[in-house]
Amino acid sequence: MAGPDARARSARYAGLLGAVLLTVAGWLGGALPDAPARTPVGIWRGPHGPLVIGCWLLGTSLLVGSWWALRHGVPSTRWAYRTVGLWLLPLLAAPPLGSRDVYSYACQGWTWVEGADPYRVGVAAAGCPWTDAVSPIWRDTPAPYGPFFVLLAGLALLLGGGLVGTVVLLRLLAVAGVLLAALSVPGLARAAGVPARRAAWLALACPLVAVHLVGGAHNDALLLGLLLLGLLVLVRSSGTPRALLLAGALLGLAVLVKAVAVVVLPFAALVAVRGHRPVGALLRAAGWLAGGVLAALLVTTLATGLGPGWVGGLAHSGDSAQWTSPPTAVGFVVDYAGGLVGRRPDAVPVARLVALLLLAVLLVALWWWAWRASRGAAGPRIALTGAGLALAATVLLAPVFHPWYATWPLAVLAVATVSGTVRFVLPCAVVCFLALPDGTNLARFTKAPGALAMTLLLVLLAVRAVRARRT
Repeated sequence: MAGPDARARSARYAGLLGAVLLTVAGWLGGALPDAPARTPVGIWRGPHGPLVIGCWLLGTSLLVGSWWALRHGVPSTRWAYRTVGLWLLPLLAAPPLGSRDVYSYACQGWTWVEGADPYRVGVAAAGCPWTDAVSPIWRDTPAPYGPFFVLLAGLALLLGGGLVGTVVLLRLLAVAGVLLAALSVPGLARAAGVPARRAAWLALACPLVAVHLVGGAHNDALLLGLLLLGLLVLVRSSGTPRALLLAGALLGLAVLVKAVAVVVLPFAALVAVRGHRPVGALLRAAGWLAGGVLAALLVTTLATGLGPGWVGGLAHSGDSAQWTSPPTAVGFVVDYAGGLVGRRPDAVPVARLVALLLLAVLLVALWWWAWRASRGAAGPRIALTGAGLALAATVLLAPVFHPWYATWPLAVLAVATVSGTVRFVLPCAVVCFLALPDGTNLARFTKAPGALAMTLLLVLLAVRAVRARRT
């Protein structure tokens, strides 16, 4: 029987082979600028179709299997980082993978550089020369990203010159975000009493990081890097106003990349007070943190000349209706049931609204639990766990879900918890298989069975939770 070191080496090189196969699939049928939109059947029947699908599925399986095999621990933190770096190398040479969002980023940066407001017009109306590379659903919608990211996308355009140079620089931004996360994970894990090597492996070796954050150049990488670095500053600080302002600025920049980071801010205040429960200390910490966030907002607004219009753009993220969002799936099932009796209830908007109301209540309850449970040395761990659960609730109850969204709670829960690993690792492993190399989302082509399966899963989980509470 192979020993732990032999098993780790096998997983390392199996994952490397998987990354190489994904890169091959990317060049044969990835999200290249001139690649037409296709269905899974169209990909199969297209040039190199069986080879594209085969390399993608086998490569994804190897990466997921390697990550899963070592979920309970790796030889060392350094070993984990070396392995992650080895897996990322082939993907740095791949075209955009699993999504066409990076072309949206480039066009939104172009829109801003040309003097238009990306929060008022879509990239097609703005006249972006690369509109054809953007997914059709996002060509006419305003940018849903914060002004800090629009600024970075504009700078990438100015420095990159053309589309290829801009995409390369946007990928480097994603790599920078992953590096910031890698810098922050060990310190956060130690503060929470979690083995750093385990946290590093779970948070950074997840195939979603390699394929979507780096391969797809998603701005979620920068979001996570700024978010974790801000939390690390809080963990290591002595609660001085300067440290709180710095942490607030970093967390504010994370919000100004993607608004989802805002759910972490109340828990960041609990991290800052180290589990001490005087209300005055909490209010002072929250005040300094808010000052840092507002300073980041003010500086970014002045630098870009963009107002709060990006908040309105968030409403368009729900234009994509897929069963991978639990409330959307429930709405689909209600609509299907209504269709059987000749009615059209149009339940998706209602289900989404109910889910958002439930999310608001749940976030308050999570914060209250963390505030009551955090004491002394356990304070950072409880507060970080609360932040991770808040992100998980946001992902589950949001109107839309994409596979890379799962990296938000995964990164924070990996540094905060030592139990229940399968509960947040297994879903991340499953959603790795939802996208094809050219950005085709399999959820679009499995609408009815997917919605029924998701709703049934929710019912089973609810029944199990009720039984567990009774016992």
